Amino acid sequence: MTPRSRWLAGLAAAGSAAAAVLVAPQAGAATAAATHRVAPGQSVQAAVDAAHPGDTVELRPGTYHQTVRITVAHLTLRGAGAGAHDVRLLPPAGAAPAAVGISVSGAPGVRVEDLTVSGFAQYGIFGTHADGMTVAGVVAADNAQYGIGQEKSVHALFAGNVARGNGEAGILLANAVSEEGGALDTLGARITGNALSGNKMGVVLRRVRDMTVAANAATGNCAGVFVVGDEGLPRAGDLTVRGNVVSGNTRFCAATSRLPYVQGSGIVLTGVENTVIEGNTVTGNSGDAPMSGGVVLFHSFVGVPNTGNAIHDNLLTGNGPADIADRDTGTGNTFSGNTCAVSLPAGHC
Repeated sequence: MTPRSRWLAGLAAAGSAAAAVLVAPQAGAATAAATHRVAPGQSVQAAVDAAHPGDTVELRPGTYHQTVRITVAHLTLRGAGAGAHDVRLLPPAGAAPAAVGISVSGAPGVRVEDLTVSGFAQYGIFGTHADGMTVAGVVAADNAQYGIGQEKSVHALFAGNVARGNGEAGILLANAVSEEGGALDTLGARITGNALSGNKMGVVLRRVRDMTVAANAATGNCAGVFVVGDEGLPRAGDLTVRGNVVSGNTRFCAATSRLPYVQGSGIVLTGVENTVIEGNTVTGNSGDAPMSGGVVLFHSFVGVPNTGNAIHDNLLTGNGPADIADRDTGTGNTFSGNTCAVSLPAGHC
């Protein structure tokens, strides 16, 4: 057992659950950050509301039928179990599922760590107008729309999470969820080291710029990684998708008012510019939908082409109808150093 594990185990066994919130200032000055400890049956929101910038709200192992809204800067909301499954946030009992499990609004530097959030009607975790929001070590499962989502925000880090069984995307980053407009500069947001399975789409980047999607595993979705732009200015682009494993995304997802049916899509670019797709392993993504294939370039649904994108040094095998499918009319897209068997048109392998 590691020192951290021993400390957490001792924490779980210590103290009484009778108090609504236990506050333990850390060593140092009187203004040092405090840890607010919450047990099942107590109010997480009350602990959050009592916290000051830089504090931690720590949830003891168990199930919490609650929602949480965070507006406190630099707050950490953390599960105290041995893993994310030990602390579970579910919709309040006896009512229709709440829209969002954990919401972060207008607060910089918020961290959400080491817990499970499941069963909500829209998002497991959602951030808006956030700067530097971090979500790490979280399981976001079986939410009706998105596991983890964010809009109108910058400097995000989503790392080491599991997003599975969500009705739309496991992870979504967007300029705005319900508004049109040009692409948002995310100022270097990162999605890294996540496991994404059984969602409609593993990762969706919608109308964003300047971010990286790296070292994730997307499998068993309808589409692995979906990068979306349109006619808005500035255009979506200047993105990097690097070193991901995108495999076996062969689920069938029916058409909607926004999209045709989706099946067997590995990495899809639609209406974006100056994006780099490099060093990915893309295997076994197969279907007969308009966007099926390993790496697919497809014009946006308002007719805007992909331009200036670089697809290079990827390993692509067993994708159908092609490992690389350029179904677009855009200019300046380049294909080099890829290991693959079939491309449409020929010549990109």
